[in-house]
Order: sequence, then C-alpha cells, then structure tokens
Amino acid sequence: MRYANLLRTRLPSLSITCSLRHGTSRRFTVLALESSADDSCAAVVTSDRKILSNVVINQQAFVEEYGGIHPFVALHAHQRNMPGAVQRALKEANLTINEVDGIAFTRGPGIPGCLSVCGNAARTLAAAVNKPLVGVHHMQAHALTPFLTSPTEALPTFPFLTLLVSGGHTLLLLATSRIAFRILATTLDESIGNAYDKVAKLLKIPYSGRAPGAALEQFCTSGEDDAPEIHMPRPMRGRLAFSYTGLHSTVERYLDAQRGELDECARLGIARSFQKAAVGQLEDKLALGIQQCTQRGIKVQHLVVSGGVASNTFLRERLRACLDAESPDERIELVFPPPHLCTDNAAMIAWAAMDRFLAGDTDEYSLESRPKWSLEDLEAGEGESNR
Repeated sequence: MRYANLLRTRLPSLSITCSLRHGTSRRFTVLALESSADDSCAAVVTSDRKILSNVVINQQAFVEEYGGIHPFVALHAHQRNMPGAVQRALKEANLTINEVDGIAFTRGPGIPGCLSVCGNAARTLAAAVNKPLVGVHHMQAHALTPFLTSPTEALPTFPFLTLLVSGGHTLLLLATSRIAFRILATTLDESIGNAYDKVAKLLKIPYSGRAPGAALEQFCTSGEDDAPEIHMPRPMRGRLAFSYTGLHSTVERYLDAQRGELDECARLGIARSFQKAAVGQLEDKLALGIQQCTQRGIKVQHLVVSGGVASNTFLRERLRACLDAESPDERIELVFPPPHLCTDNAAMIAWAAMDRFLAGDTDEYSLESRPKWSLEDLEAGEGESNR
C-alpha cells in the first residue's frame, strides 16, 4: 500500500522529467506559497526567469499593535489572507491552477503555525490537481534570489559569500553550490532585524506604514547631523558569531536612566548610534569571513546580501566599503536583489524549487514542515521526503 501511494505522489514528476529529456522547450511554471512569518505570499514564476505575479499581503497593522509578530494573530491572518493571495497570483499571471506545472511552498524554517498555512494550502492544491510538489528552505531561497533577478552577465559564481539578515536570521554563509552552504557565523541570541524592531519601538519612532526597522532607518536620515550619540558595545570581537541582544539592551538601559521623555535630537542620536553598531558588527564578521576564506585558499568573487534588512541603504554603503578594504586588489562584487524581493516573498520560493522540478526531484504530498532547519542539512537531505 505504501509503495502504491508513493507511485501516486511521484507520477507527476516522472512525466515532467520525460517531457524535458525529450527536448520539450516549453517553459515550466511554478506557483509558490510563503507564510513563514508575517507576510502571506503567493507568486507565479517560470523557468525562463519571468515573474508573472508576486503577491505579498503584510500584517503591518498587527505588528504595530503588538510591537512585533504575535504568532497566534499571524496564524489567523495567514488563514484569512492566503486564499486571496493565491487567487490574485493566478489572476495576475493569467493562468488557472490547472495550467500551473508545479507547486512549491516554504517548508521551513519559520514560525510553526504560520508555516502550516502555506504548507497545508500547497499540499492540498497539489493533490487536488495532481501537480508535483516541492518544499523549500526559506534561507536557501533568499540566497538564490539573485539568480532570478540579476542580469545573466552578472550572476553570482560559486563559491560566494552570502549574508542573510532579517527579522528571524543573521547568517554569514559560504555557498559552494545551489544546495551546499557552510555556516561561517550565526547569531547567538537575537537577529539584527529583531533588534532593529525593538529599538524602533523603544524610541517610539512612528512607523508611517513601514516596517519598524525601515522606519528606524528613515528616522536616522532626518534631523541635524550633530545629534549626540551614545556608546554602544561591539560584541564578539575577533570571533565569527553575531550577538544583538546587547545592543537593544544598551538602548533600553539608557532610556531607563533618563527617567523621562527624550527630545527629538536625543532620540535621533540614540537611533544613529544603534544603527552604526548594528551594521558595524556585520562589517566585522564579514571581514573575518573573507580572511578565513583567503587562508583556506577559497576565492570568492561575490557577496550576496538578502533578507529584509538588506534593503537598508546605510548597510549597503558600509558593506561596499568593507569589501573594498578587505579585498583592495580584487574586487568582490556586492549583489542585492531588488528591495521588494529582499523581504519575504513567494517568487524566491518558486525559483529555489525550479531546479528540483526540472530534475523530477519532487516531494510526497505528506511532506511535513520543518520550523527548525539548518541550511547545512540541506545538501545531505535534498530529495528525501519528510527529511
């Protein structure tokens, strides 16, 4: 019985493999779903790098109300939003569900309840219309986004370094293939994005429809240039590891010591101090990562930066300066997806799944989500259902 079930779930991928191997030039079209955190996303992407639709329904009002992502609230918002996101993605792509060739979804990592929404929707849709299914690693998708968005003459070449900075992750990785990633540094406590959000809330920075971190960045560009700054720690000096709890705790302690409302100039100085320290830590670890690669004879020509924090202009300027300082003789190219594809989206999920679809390496409809899932496990487990 188990063998019969396996055949039923694998038949769609076998037909794909045969048609492609016999020279069919028709492009392959993927509908992808993403709901690992607070954005309900659906997109349709083709094998010739065309984004036919990319729908993102955010929960910014709830983030503002609760001062961050509330898992239970986010789960119910995803349940309300996902059907409409899928419908819009198909409509904008001018396709029906039966015209889609495969369905992908974010398998992990992420908030367990939130992951269940895109997972259940994708599995049900794929089973209902007999389409192949692929579960995708969220951070792998971020790292591979430039292969979808960059000009063909400027695609990253393996091996390359990738810095993934978001509300849930702070990772410096060495990518040696599409599925092979080595973690050089990760956070020992909270992510850079989470620290940005907490400091924005502590400083009572108006969001004005933006994410908290984006609001803080915008706030830092306002006002006078001589706003008084405060001392911020630079933790883990000389060590390939990130730590951001100390930064937002420093801001919290400073505010408590003031025992009252700060004027605009003082708040501006604190925000700028935090941002310089937060990005400065990325610079420190990136320099160490480059040095480690050089010592091991690994030549990297690209740094891919993705995740929500990657849209920060100050961060982009400082990373460029860091790369030039560490590799003055051989330029390391700095690669960013477009800002709207730095944050969570389903287009990157579709693209990350594309190679597996084209190879006929698909998953069973019973594939489970993985809220905790190291990128280093991806290479060993690729193609194994429920791995």
